[in-house]
Amino acid sequence: MLQNAQDALASGGNFLQVAGTPIMLAIACLLLYLAIVKKFEPLLLLPIAFGMLLSNLPMLKDSNAIMMHTEFFTDPDYMIDGQVDIQRVVSSGGLLDMLYLGVKLGIYPPLIFVGIGCMTDFGPLIANPKSILLGAAAQFGVFFTFLGALVLSALIPSINFGVKEASSIGIIGGADGPTAIYVTKSLAPALLPAIAIAAYSYMALIPVIQPPIMKLMTTKKMRGVVMEQLRPVSKTEKILFPIIVTIVVGLIIPDAVSLVGCLMLGNILKESGVVDRLSKTAQNELMNIITIFLGITVGATATAESFLNTQTLGIIALGLIAFCFSTVGGLFLGDIMYWVTKGKVNPLIGSAGVSAVPMAARVSQVVGQKENPSNFLLMHAMGPNVAGVIGSAVAAGVFLSMFTNI
Repeated sequence: MLQNAQDALASGGNFLQVAGTPIMLAIACLLLYLAIVKKFEPLLLLPIAFGMLLSNLPMLKDSNAIMMHTEFFTDPDYMIDGQVDIQRVVSSGGLLDMLYLGVKLGIYPPLIFVGIGCMTDFGPLIANPKSILLGAAAQFGVFFTFLGALVLSALIPSINFGVKEASSIGIIGGADGPTAIYVTKSLAPALLPAIAIAAYSYMALIPVIQPPIMKLMTTKKMRGVVMEQLRPVSKTEKILFPIIVTIVVGLIIPDAVSLVGCLMLGNILKESGVVDRLSKTAQNELMNIITIFLGITVGATATAESFLNTQTLGIIALGLIAFCFSTVGGLFLGDIMYWVTKGKVNPLIGSAGVSAVPMAARVSQVVGQKENPSNFLLMHAMGPNVAGVIGSAVAAGVFLSMFTNI
């Protein structure tokens, strides 16, 4: 049976050699539709889709006007000692090649984290430190899918996932696009188009994916629990928090500092109150510019050759598994907290332990309010939500520290 499946995939590959470009253009247009009409994560899905459109236009493929040469970043024949030949990119590359250096050199994701830090209020997490456990539990899907990718690779030889590829796929479960891109550009750059698109697509589908899982793992009584109001958090606590987190993470997992440190830099710019101009620039102009550059260049790497293959199908399937099991991990610990506290914790906030801020917290609020209109879970859910941002960055640091030099 397995051999028949492999033969079918091989014949499909021959078909894709002919129909690859039209299929990619159709996918690009579908993503544009989802971004513009359905408003699914439009800030990144729209530039990703348009970048995909630009790199798959058939009239540009054999033209001097080509904007993206993916081979410069993935083909060893175009590299020097396994590293990108920056001189070649500058002298022979197109506009998107040069902008893509920001992804390949790991510049864009940390800068996005500076902007995220400026827009994030860690007050709910500080007021309820137990929330960090829910953010940690929601990383279960990351490590579960890491193992699942290795198992899938063993079962289907045409899907060649090693530990680096498995790490990059697993991090999708953190529901954090910049973190997924940051890990993948270092460990498995050839998989970047599929992983980036899967990560942002599943983030956009949070309101569709999470509610059925939330209802499956909780009872009506659990979902209707009204939690006590959080205590006020002082300005001193908010200023000390990013400093302490940066020091602790730097001592324990140095490879996570690029992301966590930039996240905390952005947050202290906001909370200090003495650099409003820098804070506003980071969360507006800087964030918007980097988002455009990141989206369009990642989308441009999604050519038919790199995207339409059995590995991409495996990544999309495993990414969904990662996201679902991360939601399950947070909810499972939420259920435990409900029983331990004798009904004082609404387990729905556990689903917000994934890193998609503030979408996951809003879903917790919506589901909880459907059961009890007087229930307001948003601020309670923001604690696990922002903890999930830190948790996904730490998980990324773990993978990078373990596998970068293999």
